[in-house]
Amino acid sequence: MASLICGSLAFDSIMSFEGRFAEQILPDQLHILNVSFLVPALRRDFGGCAGNIAYSLKVLGGTPLPMATLGTDAGDYLQRLETLGISTEFVRQVSDTYTAQAMIMTDRDNNQITAFHPGAMMQAHITQIEKRSDIKLAIISPDGRDAMVQHAEQLKAADIPFVFDPGQGLPMFDGADLSRFIDQATWVTVNDYEGKMLSDRTGLSHADISRRVQGLIVTLGAEGCEVWVDGEKTLVPPVKAAAVVDPTGCGDAWRGALLFGLEQGWSLAKCAALGNQVGALKIAQRGPQNYSVEGLTIA
Repeated sequence: MASLICGSLAFDSIMSFEGRFAEQILPDQLHILNVSFLVPALRRDFGGCAGNIAYSLKVLGGTPLPMATLGTDAGDYLQRLETLGISTEFVRQVSDTYTAQAMIMTDRDNNQITAFHPGAMMQAHITQIEKRSDIKLAIISPDGRDAMVQHAEQLKAADIPFVFDPGQGLPMFDGADLSRFIDQATWVTVNDYEGKMLSDRTGLSHADISRRVQGLIVTLGAEGCEVWVDGEKTLVPPVKAAAVVDPTGCGDAWRGALLFGLEQGWSLAKCAALGNQVGALKIAQRGPQNYSVEGLTIA
């Protein structure tokens, strides 16, 4: 069974700020905001939601099929996917643009400020989804707006069950758009901030949303996650990390575990429990695709 992962492939420039953002930004001066942060540590990682989710699913033993668009600077990323044994069948390279780039700055409290250049991602809608016997699941993660809309429609038409994971792309859509996504999707997953925005824009409570899909999962970071099924909430407890080093890509690691569990036919609560374990492993390592699940018990 393979899972189609619709989303971005990006290069992440990750910077560490040793202070706190809150100490540098004056709330009463936001109208003339002009701040500079000294970031002694800088590194470049492979990232993007589709790449990070695919990495998580692959190291767990699943079969990811990332569907994404890269630019003229794609060589290193294509080589990495091949090295990892991840299919590039649905990875398209386009000319005259760069691969998506994320500039991520993290302070000492693990708050993050991100600047994102979409680049080739804005042409992701060019690749279309058709029904295939080997594709049993899919996820719509943050991508170009047109790609998210069209791929959801195509997955629904192809009768491929999918997870709607709007992530940082959620603000692009109004209530009607989001309600349409929910009605097309099989499952919905958001973090607690996105969950509030989703409810505010659609006018639907978490219980309401869960009645329109097979399940809604709201991740709560260090507090675990909520699993909503048919209006009922179950709290899945967190897993304590050995160290809190870098939160970049934790949500994507969690979603890769979700897909793995869904591939196995597990309950949402069991999928979420595995997601909490993988998220704890990821946060203890720098970068979104540098952790190992060696020693993790999967049962």
